Amino acid sequence: MDKAKKEINAISGGDLSQEEVGNGLKEALNSGISEAVDFLHKPDGYFKSSYKILVPKEAQSVVSKLKAVPGFGDVEEKLVEKMNRAAEDAAQKAKPIFVSAIKQLSFNDAMNILMGNPDAATRYLEKTTFDQLYAEFLPVIQASLDKVNAREYWRSAVTTYNKIPLVQKTNPELDDHVTRMALAGMFSLVEKKEAGIRSNVNLRTSELLKKVFAKQDKK
Repeated sequence: MDKAKKEINAISGGDLSQEEVGNGLKEALNSGISEAVDFLHKPDGYFKSSYKILVPKEAQSVVSKLKAVPGFGDVEEKLVEKMNRAAEDAAQKAKPIFVSAIKQLSFNDAMNILMGNPDAATRYLEKTTFDQLYAEFLPVIQASLDKVNAREYWRSAVTTYNKIPLVQKTNPELDDHVTRMALAGMFSLVEKKEAGIRSNVNLRTSELLKKVFAKQDKK
């Protein structure tokens, strides 16, 4: 018996094959990421959910001061909607990147995830996909922000703010903030989906999922 088979037998008592562990984890991950991406990509997926992206902290002084300036009274509300629409546009880019990472899941990765912490799958995806996701999200978010004139609107707001006497001049950028907050929201939702399948047997919708995650329940 080779080392991999000995390891799986030692951990599972021989009732799970290496192939079943790998396929079960991949099925669970694909289901979770698909649901998360589809939810966030739809209209109001970010804007009217708990994953809503807010104005960056360093911009709070700008929007606070501008509320008293004609034409900018609702600057924060407009900006928040524009940022979230951009994130919703970009969300669709995540699915193929996640799927590629899941396909590369090794047997050891799968076992570590199955028997690991409640967020082990999410942390694995975060570690293996974040940089690529950021690179894919950023240009889409920039284009989406420009599509709704968010960056031009924000530049106009900042220019107006910087003309106010005695304020400390500022130029907070939206691109990086929206991209990072969009990804934080996505990983948070993926983590929620992972917790569900780990703790709720009713979410294990196939015999393979039931069999594989039953092993986790016994640890």
